[in-house]
Amino acid sequence: MPSLKDLKNRIASVKATQKITKAMKMVAAAKLRRAQEAAEAARPYSQRMGAVLANIAQAVGGDDSAPKLMTGTGKDDVHLLVVCTAERGLCGGFNSSISRFARDHARKLLAAGKTVKIFCVGKKGYDVLRREFGPLIIERVELRDVKKVGFENADAIARKVIAMFEKGEFDVCTLFYSEFKSVISQIPTAQQLIPATAGPVAAEAQGSAAAIYEYEPDAGAILEDLIPRNISVQIFRALLENVAGEMGAKMSAMDNATRNAGEMIHKLTLNYNRQRQAQITKELIEIISGAEAL
Repeated sequence: MPSLKDLKNRIASVKATQKITKAMKMVAAAKLRRAQEAAEAARPYSQRMGAVLANIAQAVGGDDSAPKLMTGTGKDDVHLLVVCTAERGLCGGFNSSISRFARDHARKLLAAGKTVKIFCVGKKGYDVLRREFGPLIIERVELRDVKKVGFENADAIARKVIAMFEKGEFDVCTLFYSEFKSVISQIPTAQQLIPATAGPVAAEAQGSAAAIYEYEPDAGAILEDLIPRNISVQIFRALLENVAGEMGAKMSAMDNATRNAGEMIHKLTLNYNRQRQAQITKELIEIISGAEAL
């Protein structure tokens, strides 16, 4: 049984930890609002970009002028997985859920006889995936020193991915990130970047197919410029969604940690009081017994 001094030190230690978790919760709550606004502001732009891409892609159709980033290599033997996670922990299962989702996808591809390559964006995803897929990780980007994620960060990642595709290093590229829904809900998401697809906005574009457009220069030349820009936009949106999801998950995790610390302090205090009471009672019995002996 621990002594009174040990219990007192333990209570002081848990109280100090509770102050830290409470402060981290407040910091995450302050950052969450700005991150959520940025993520929500990026969604309409990325969706409209997909709609424009779908519209022009319809005009090109199966034309030979379509860029390779849209038509692909004609194979799906080599897959590149771009896994975006956070740089820091203490945010519950946020990072592990994205890494698990990417890991399950990689296992399915390997079981189907495909070649898998992994591009890690974020330290935590790299730490998880390297245990099982260390030899498959070909590129790693850390944004730990970036205070605020900007489009230039996403554009640099997109340029690396496109350069790898132009060198023939992969056939299909899939982006993994966590879509922010609420403070307690972040959904791991996979989105194909190459060959470029219009995604769920394609149906919306088909509904407006009655409109006839003339393109200057031709549609193929527009796609040559638009698709790389769209890849950068989608990666930028993924990074913003991750920042909002990380802050939401961290706020929830620190709130739980603060409550758990309070419960532990209550239990330790009860134990301390009972043990102290027992010790005082024992000392009184010894004093009374000694007095009666005299």
